[in-house]
Amino acid sequence: MTSIVSYQKFINSERTVEIVLPEDAETHQRIGSELATIDGTTYVSLPDGAVLPAQPEEITVKPVELTPALKLAIKDACPFVRMIRSMVAEKIAQRYSQSDEIKLLRTAPSAEFEAYNDYAESCRAWGREQKALLGL
Repeated sequence: MTSIVSYQKFINSERTVEIVLPEDAETHQRIGSELATIDGTTYVSLPDGAVLPAQPEEITVKPVELTPALKLAIKDACPFVRMIRSMVAEKIAQRYSQSDEIKLLRTAPSAEFEAYNDYAESCRAWGREQKALLGL
């Protein structure tokens, strides 16, 4: 399960100190994603099993208890979530124009509406899966 941690970046006139993310053993790429910074606190998503390396002394990393209000705030501030939401809308728009959607909503219940609704819900389910991979 993905976990979320938080910390406050250390910034002074000479430098900015950020979290040190773990590396993938095979690719040596950093793993984890900075989700958002809210009121000076930065939230980072770490994949299951990721272990943070030693951190600079200027920052303290804390595990996050994701309350519904905090989850919503991070989602609203997270560029990844905005991108996922946009992709869901684009997937639906590839098959149904806005005028088609309005027409189908007015004709419900019907077989055409059910087909549209099933497709839209599958797109939304994909979006929820992507957000869950971020811990949201």
